[in-house]
Amino acid sequence: MSVLFTFPGQGSQRAGMLHALPDHIDMARTLEEASDTLGHDVRSIDDAASLRSTVAVQLCLLIAGVGQARVMQAHGHVPDMVSGLSIGAYPAAVIAGALAFPDALRLVALRGQLMERAYPRGYGMTAIIGLTQRALERLIAQVNSGAEPVFLANINAETQMVVAGSDASMDRLAALATDHGAQRCERLDVAVPSHCALLDAPAAELADAFARVDVRAPRIVYLSSSAARPLFDGARIAADLAGNMARQVRWHDTMRLAWERGARLAIEMPPANVLTRLAGSIFSEGIAVSCSETSLPDLGALIDRACASDER
Repeated sequence: MSVLFTFPGQGSQRAGMLHALPDHIDMARTLEEASDTLGHDVRSIDDAASLRSTVAVQLCLLIAGVGQARVMQAHGHVPDMVSGLSIGAYPAAVIAGALAFPDALRLVALRGQLMERAYPRGYGMTAIIGLTQRALERLIAQVNSGAEPVFLANINAETQMVVAGSDASMDRLAALATDHGAQRCERLDVAVPSHCALLDAPAAELADAFARVDVRAPRIVYLSSSAARPLFDGARIAADLAGNMARQVRWHDTMRLAWERGARLAIEMPPANVLTRLAGSIFSEGIAVSCSETSLPDLGALIDRACASDER
């Protein structure tokens, strides 16, 4: 039984998320390393006011994911594979050994700045629950025939999608989706239109920054949630990370891939349980848990049980 660490994306952030992390020497070292690299105390950016910034949100998710995974590794709990949704791909790459943490911090700060600069207001993302991909794509085509476009950004589960675009185009789509049987349309706490062509230009700028960074072959299997496939060399991981802001997220396919590769225990890094709930259907015969809701000893027991199962 293989162990998968998952790392959540923007929208899962919570006020005080860095202050809620475990009191552990490896967590303290992670926070100190992040503060030294960025030139300020990173614990000052996890309050509600600061988290209105895309930069602060993405940095907090990176730091929380790396810190929690390092704590687990310090206790001997090393994953067999990692995957992250959107910004979550960065801590996944750090834990896989493909990207140095200081480089990830600088690149994520730049990533957030580029996204904010491109779309400072009037855009975002909306979750559409209760429609299939095909049904939603038909509605998107209707909206796009007479207005500025809205894009299918995330395929998170069979009937849980996320769209991106302007406030007006998303409102039109949400009304149409509700009329056609959607259970819920929920505006996400994301201030930019991620995972679509609207971010092609910022992604190209970020790719230029990646050209000056050493990205290595991973020591742990890295599953790209943009490609829904494992990536085994540094150049492909660098391209995946640089471009993922403008590429559709195929999270459902990625979790199915993890299952097919033997993952039976999926552990979500802080601060929430969004990915744990999304994994439910695929991991129905396995276990999906979040660090935010499960104690470190209990997580260790689950991992030890998984390892013991492999040895039998």
